[in-house]
This record gives sequence, structure tokens and C-alpha cells, in this order.
Amino acid sequence: TFQRQLQQSDCQNVLMKKVFDTHMLFLQINQSAAALKHVFAALRLFVGKFPSAFFQGQADLCGSLCYEILKCCNHRSRSTQTEASALLYFFMRKNFEFNKQKSIVRSHLQLIKAVSQLIADAGIGGSRFQHSLAIINNFANGDKQMKNVNFPAEVKDLTKRIRTVLMATAQMKEHEKDPEMLVDLQYSLANSYASTPELRRTWLESMAKIHARNGDLSEAAMCYIHIAALIAEYLKRKGKINIFKTSCVSINII
Repeated sequence: TFQRQLQQSDCQNVLMKKVFDTHMLFLQINQSAAALKHVFAALRLFVGKFPSAFFQGQADLCGSLCYEILKCCNHRSRSTQTEASALLYFFMRKNFEFNKQKSIVRSHLQLIKAVSQLIADAGIGGSRFQHSLAIINNFANGDKQMKNVNFPAEVKDLTKRIRTVLMATAQMKEHEKDPEMLVDLQYSLANSYASTPELRRTWLESMAKIHARNGDLSEAAMCYIHIAALIAEYLKRKGKINIFKTSCVSINII
């Protein structure tokens, strides 16, 4: 009924956000496995009908959906894990098709970011989550329509990168009672994403939370200043601001 209104401004509008948030609410509130099956079916239809909402313009909706689906990939119900993995594969495939079979850059970035956030928020990474990653890889291997393009290789690369992040955080788990060592590992991980500002910011925020939890407030503040500098530098390069003549260098004074 409201398809025309939902598609306005390439699906970047207030009504689309409200419809999307309603869909997300079903994943954010505990549901039965039977109800979730219908939620996943509705989301497949939603992504199929309005790909622009996720793969064009702002990345907010894409990031939120990736976060909630990944959370379901860690679900205790095997059927929900399988459904979530199938939806995630479908989502990446749609991204690939939307980009004229060139790449899945947006879903790749948002999924790595979501994994990084979920490690801090929900402690994912156990056997249930590994099982879901294996399902996604199996979908990529068995997808005959995608056999002659680089999509399966991109999916494998993404799952490999997710496992790398999980391994790094497993090391962190070993040192959770040693705050200095833990933050040192987080700092290394943040630096490894120096070329991806959004992910670096995610890990710096995670570091700030640990510092604040340990009562190290000046260190937490330092993390937030780093984030501010990162954003200032990014905006300067994009030509969006001229507040700082020398961008993040000005923040050194603080």
C-alpha cells in the first residue's frame, strides 16, 4: 500500500525507518523459534523489495540489521541459527547483486563492525556462532548461480576475517583479569583497522568501556579524544568541514 512513499529519496526516509524499526523490534524482544521463522521470512521479503534502504545512502539500517541477525546466529535454537544464517547469506547476495556483481563492501564492513560490537555486548564466538559461519560457507559453496563470479570467495574472506576477530578476542578473554594486557590487545586490534575508520572507532569505543569500568577515566577520555580526531580527519578528507585547518593535529593540544 505504501510502497511509493517507502521508496522516496532512495528509501532514505522517516516512514522507511519506522517500518524497519518495527521489523527489528521482533528480533530485539524474545520470540519463540516458530515466531522467528516468520520474522526471518518477512525480513527476506523486506530486503528483496527495498534493497536501496540497505545498500545505498546512509549505512544505519544495514548496520542495525547485521547486528540483530548476527545475534540470532548465536541463538541456542539450531533452527533459528540456520534461519539467521540463511537470511545473512541472502542479505550478502542481495548486496552483491545490487552492486552489479562487483563486491559486498557495505555488508562486509557492517558485519565486521557488528561482530566487534557483539563481542563487547553479548560475548559471541562460541561453538554456536562457529556453526552459523560454517552454514554460511556451505551456502556459498553450494550456490550454483554464483559459481562463475567472485561472490563465494568474498563470503569466505568475510567469514575468515570474522574468525580472526574472534580469535583476537579469545586472547582477550584469557587476560580479562589483567586490565592493562586486555586494553593492550584491544589497542593492537584497533590499530590493525587503521585503514577502516569505522571499525577502528568501534574498537576504541570498546577500549573506552573497559577503562571506564576499571575507573580509569582519563584513559577512557583519551580513547574518546582519539575517536573525535579520527572523525575530524575523516570529515576533513571528505571535504565536509573546515573547522580544523590541520584536522586531527589540532586535537593534540587537548
